[in-house]
Amino acid sequence: MIMLEKIIPSKVRRKILELYFHHVDDNYYLREIVRMVDEEVNAVKRELDILHDAKVLMRERRTNKVFYTLNKNYIFFDEFLRIFIKSTSLSQLLLKNHSQLGKVKYISLSMKYVKRTPIKEDEIYALFVGVVVVPEVESIMNTAKKDFGWEINYTVMTEDELKFRKKNNDPFIWKFLRQPKVMLVGQEEDLVK
Repeated sequence: MIMLEKIIPSKVRRKILELYFHHVDDNYYLREIVRMVDEEVNAVKRELDILHDAKVLMRERRTNKVFYTLNKNYIFFDEFLRIFIKSTSLSQLLLKNHSQLGKVKYISLSMKYVKRTPIKEDEIYALFVGVVVVPEVESIMNTAKKDFGWEINYTVMTEDELKFRKKNNDPFIWKFLRQPKVMLVGQEEDLVK
């Protein structure tokens, strides 16, 4: 993951946080987490206890297993979502191949993408603005779709088209701009002004 090891030094904790923030609605028990993060059981148990004590995770005993669930009321829940969206396969592919995408001024992902929220036909998960090489974007989106599970709707436009649409109060673009999002390239203030 991009430089998070400097902020969160525990590799096991980073893996557990990534697991949960990439699958916000799922719950797992200890052995399942151990398999998914591929770490030793004692290390995973120690980190789960730390995350539970910090109120990041909640735990619930069901029959003979203890299940851990992400606490969506955790004070930094949205902030962690914004951080860990950048470690999804889609974000990593876009950042790694940024130079091949053309002269991209903005790449923005909807928070609905990280929450895996189904969207309507007139909504998008991602917006690309600039002089964009569309076949490259299409290839990356098709690759990421395998991980995501369904089509990742996106749109590509030039800076002039974006300005024109914003100026003319295009409901499609304003619907995306007004919702919570994460910027992979560019600044949100510049995108929405």
